[in-house]
Amino acid sequence: MSLVDDVQRSATAIRARAPQSMPRVGIVLGSGWQGVVGHVDQATAIAYTELPAFPLVGVAGHAGQLILGRLGGAEVAVLSGRQHTYEDGHADAMKGALRTLAALGVPTLVLTNAAGSLKPSMGTGSLMLLTDHLNLPQRTPLHGEPGSSRFVDMRDAYDPALRRSAHEVAKKMGQTLHEGVYAWQLGPQFETPAEIRMLRALGADAVGMSTVPETIIARHAGMKVLALSLITNLAAGLDAEPLSHAQTLAAAQVAGASAVRLLEALAPALA
Repeated sequence: MSLVDDVQRSATAIRARAPQSMPRVGIVLGSGWQGVVGHVDQATAIAYTELPAFPLVGVAGHAGQLILGRLGGAEVAVLSGRQHTYEDGHADAMKGALRTLAALGVPTLVLTNAAGSLKPSMGTGSLMLLTDHLNLPQRTPLHGEPGSSRFVDMRDAYDPALRRSAHEVAKKMGQTLHEGVYAWQLGPQFETPAEIRMLRALGADAVGMSTVPETIIARHAGMKVLALSLITNLAAGLDAEPLSHAQTLAAAQVAGASAVRLLEALAPALA
């Protein structure tokens, strides 16, 4: 079966399981954001393993379920878990899942992640709205795509109107929402202090191991994108605490409640 076939089969399976669902916002949950699942009303959960276009998920903290329902009153399709490029070296791991959302008519995608801060003033527990990104590995999920549509304009990869909506919602909530440039590193190892100094010189404000390939896929599919980082640590060389995935998950669990509240309040403004 081709990816096109798998996407069609996945979309058909989703419509069969949730025939009344018409999601307007797709949400990909990163580490620390899984609490969103408990806030989805009228939820229908479908395991990725039942959807042929969806990836296998092999990272702690990523459940591997599609949840359809309502978040803050908005109809959503929540992807609880992602496959990262560092797992098998392929940047297109989420292509089938995101193209399935596009096939279902989802116009807006919210990407979330856990990230390390390159700014001491943006400490653990902070939330950062992505304004732009640095694709440091220079990997693309669009290898092999035919035609001129593969030349995607990334000038406003993170939609300015959606970003304004996010700031308005955060302001009403009294929630501080930083913004900045996200640097994608391939991982799975964390960065060295020298690499962090380089990233700061390049203009990065946060660093992580996801999101950028998904942004490219979504923009290629014609979806508008908003992305949010939950800051779980200061990057290497900015703090004495050793970095580990367990530390990232622990910090994300502590700080995740404010992230979930913001996303729940934001969903209706994006629908």
